Amino acid sequence: MPSETIKLTAKFKLKKTPKGLDDLFSAYREIVNFLITYAFENNITSFYRLKKGTYKSLRERYPELPSHYIYTACQMASSIYKSYRKRKRKGKAKGKPVFKKEVIMLDDHLFRLDLEKGVIKLSTPNGRLNLEFYPAKYHEKFKGWKVGQAWLVRTPKGVFINVVFSKEVKVREPKAFVGVDLNENNVTLSLPNGNFVQIITHEREIRTGYFVKRRRIQQKIRAGKRRKELLEKYGERERNRLNDLYHKLANKIVELAEKYGGIALEDLTEIRESIRYSAVMNGRLHRWSFRKLQSIIEYKAKLKGVMVVFVNPAHTSSLCPVCGGKLSPNGHRVLKCKCGFEADRDVVGSWNIRLRALKMWGVPVPPESPPMKTGGGKVIRYDSFTCFKSSG
Repeated sequence: MPSETIKLTAKFKLKKTPKGLDDLFSAYREIVNFLITYAFENNITSFYRLKKGTYKSLRERYPELPSHYIYTACQMASSIYKSYRKRKRKGKAKGKPVFKKEVIMLDDHLFRLDLEKGVIKLSTPNGRLNLEFYPAKYHEKFKGWKVGQAWLVRTPKGVFINVVFSKEVKVREPKAFVGVDLNENNVTLSLPNGNFVQIITHEREIRTGYFVKRRRIQQKIRAGKRRKELLEKYGERERNRLNDLYHKLANKIVELAEKYGGIALEDLTEIRESIRYSAVMNGRLHRWSFRKLQSIIEYKAKLKGVMVVFVNPAHTSSLCPVCGGKLSPNGHRVLKCKCGFEADRDVVGSWNIRLRALKMWGVPVPPESPPMKTGGGKVIRYDSFTCFKSSG
C-alpha cells in the first residue's frame, strides 16, 4: 500500500509568559523587517540568496541570539516578499511590505516539545526556557507523531505555540470512489451503488447571520475598543460553529466512503479568481471556506486509509453523466438532457465528480464509453446531522 504524509497543527497555550519574551519578539520583528527591506531593495525572493546577503551582518548585530532565529526570519521574510509581489502584480499591494505581527517562526533547533510533561523548551538569548502549557485532550492524539516547525504567537488572550505534526499513513488502493460536491448550503455525495446522499448544512444561513450581526455593529459603533471586541466575539463564534460543522461533515463523508476506499473532490484552488457574479454573490462565495472543509476531509480520510483525489471542476454541473451531452435548465435547480436524463444540479455535480475520478483511474466514462443507464438511484437527504432522513 502506498504511504502518504499527513500534517496537522496543534495549539498549545502557555501557562505563564516568562521574562525575556518581550525582547525576543521585538528583536525578531526588527530582523524580519530588515530582511524584507533588503529583499524589496534587491528584488530577492530566494531564501538562500537572502540569507547569504544578510546573515553575517545580522550575526554581528545580534550576537546573543541563537543563529536559527535568523534562518527562520529569512524564511518568513522571503515568504512575505513573495506574497507581496504576487499581490502587487494583481494591483492589490502598494508601497513596501511591513511585518507587524507578534509571531516568531521556530525550527527544530529552537524548541523541544515534551507532551508527557507538558513542557516546551525554548532556546533564547538568555538560555533555554521551560515553558509549561495547558494540556488539552486533543493533544494526546499526537503522541508518536513527528514534530516539525512551530510558531510562537502572542495575542491578547495569551502566548501560544502552534506546532506542526506529521505522520506517515498507509493509503489503500480504492475499490471505487465517492463523488463529493461541496456547495454553499449542502454537500452531495454520489455513491458507487447508484444512490446519492445530500446533507443540508445551513452554512449559508450561519454565515449570512453572522455577517448581518457584524454589519449592524459596524453601523452602530463607528470606532473604539467596544466595536473591536464585539466584532472579534462574533467572528470567533462563527469560526467555532463552522469548525464544528466541518468536522462532523468530514466524519460523515469518510464514514460513507470507508468501505469503497476512495473520495473524489473538485480542485477548487482557483475558484475565487474566476468568480464573476453580483457583489452580493461574490461576497457570499468569498466567505465560503470550501478549502478548509476539503483539507479536513482529506486528512480524516487518510487517517482511515481512504484515498482522496482532486478532479477538474469545469462543467461538472452542466454535462450529462449518462451520455455526456449538454444539460439545460428545467425548473428550479433541475437540469435535463436530450437523452431523457433529469436531476438536481447538485446530484449531477457529485455524479460527474465520481466519474472523473474513475476516468483518472483508467475506467472509461461518458462520452468516451457507451451511454450509461440511469438506474433507479435515490437521493437520501439529511438535515444537519439529525437522525431523521427521507428519500426523494
